[in-house]
Amino acid sequence: MAKVMLNYLLLATSLLLLLPGTAADGHGQDAIVESRGDIPAIGLGTWLSPKKEVKHAAQYALDTGYTHIDAARVYGNERQVGKGIKKASLKRKDLWVTSKLWNTDHRHPERALRKTLKDLKLEYLDLYLMHWPVAFKDGSTVDTRRPITETWRDMEALVKSNKTRYIGISNFAPADVDAILAVCEICPYAHELETHPYLQQQEYVDWHTARGMRVIAYSPLANLNPHYDSGLPSILHDPFWEQMAENKNATIPQAVLAWGLQRGTVVIPKSVHEEYIRENLGALSIVYGEEEMMQIAAQDRKVRMNNPGREWGVDLFDGLDDPTVPKREDEL
Repeated sequence: MAKVMLNYLLLATSLLLLLPGTAADGHGQDAIVESRGDIPAIGLGTWLSPKKEVKHAAQYALDTGYTHIDAARVYGNERQVGKGIKKASLKRKDLWVTSKLWNTDHRHPERALRKTLKDLKLEYLDLYLMHWPVAFKDGSTVDTRRPITETWRDMEALVKSNKTRYIGISNFAPADVDAILAVCEICPYAHELETHPYLQQQEYVDWHTARGMRVIAYSPLANLNPHYDSGLPSILHDPFWEQMAENKNATIPQAVLAWGLQRGTVVIPKSVHEEYIRENLGALSIVYGEEEMMQIAAQDRKVRMNNPGREWGVDLFDGLDDPTVPKREDEL
């Protein structure tokens, strides 16, 4: 047990020492904006959080021990999230806030970020992500003349103007990441992507670590999101996780989130319920042994819950587990 604890502490220390966001010339984003530490390991997700409830959820989370809020303009609730942040007792310097650039705003990142900052009632973000490697002209019409590398150049300017401390990416395939790394002056601090026990993508997680990028795991509780129709039973009814949670004297969400943390990802579970918001923090005290981590690895179903590629007419997640399947001729 002592060896397991030592290994866990060494992992945690290495993650804290990792300083992603390095520029191509060796200078990190911290050379532009003073660093106040790494991204907190657990945050409150706000995707699909109702406007009437997310204000209290954000305030309650920050007053209960969270220091990290994950938001996005397309979620449609940033104004309410901002009210919750303002009402909380946490000082801005102790808070980490992430938001995202939506597809329709690729040609105007500065304008989009100004709107986000206004709604969140903040002077700057800690992290601003390109939500998808896809630009839209309007609605969901793909803008084929706007490469992601040009959008990235405009996002770099947001760091230089102190509107965000870091910039990053979300939902990118390996080739998309490589395209950014080939041109970046200020390189991605983090990549927010779907990963959970049913879509572990461990090689891809390790690939990012080797390149100095943090991985933020959205939907870390797999198919608890009512938006998903994966065809799999809820992870809350998975016999493996029922037993694992019992072994750890924990709830299933706590056990699942603890695995996400121990493998080196940042987790952002969404909830608007005080009980679950508070309960999820219990994941921080759970430690797995090497054999347990191997058992969990064997539970990978390689099933992706969130893939709008067919709807958008775009091939997403090429080279990864469960990529976009092009429409058949009879579906066109």
